[in-house]
Amino acid sequence: MVEENLQEIGPDKSLLLVDDDEPFLRRLAKAMEKRGFEVETASSVAAGKAIATARPPAYAVVDLRLEDGNGLDVVEVLREKREDSRVVVLTGYGAIATAVAAVKIGATDYLSKPADAADIMNALISREGELPPPPENPMSADRVRWEHIQRVYELCDRNVSETARRLNMHRRTLQRILAKRSPR
Repeated sequence: MVEENLQEIGPDKSLLLVDDDEPFLRRLAKAMEKRGFEVETASSVAAGKAIATARPPAYAVVDLRLEDGNGLDVVEVLREKREDSRVVVLTGYGAIATAVAAVKIGATDYLSKPADAADIMNALISREGELPPPPENPMSADRVRWEHIQRVYELCDRNVSETARRLNMHRRTLQRILAKRSPR
């Protein structure tokens, strides 16, 4: 399996992992090393940008929300320094609007947490134009509704009153929905 992964990865096996969740970062780094990558980790936007500037990797997995800022800043630096790098944005706050923003900036793919090492590996090594396999567990109706609310909320520049007006719902109801985590 490792031999097959090495062929798919290519000659440059450098991988940058940027996430502020230290236990997750360590586990993912170990799992990706087992799959043949040469892993470098960062737990902040500043550290991620520094590594991306000094040693731009061939692959990167970047968390969207970090303690010191937005992971998309790291993606922008990666794109400036190395256009051919394959970048996967990973987040626990998945919404269509943020996925679109990540892809527009230059991310190759966008995954919601919890994503395991196999999902991340598949996203990193998938080829241009290759469609991913259909999901084994598609989004529930509640999740689709939540995604729609998040998209409208982002389009309204995170203005709760304007979002509530456009969705024809009470502002307090919308605030309660936004305060909850996304449904599975």
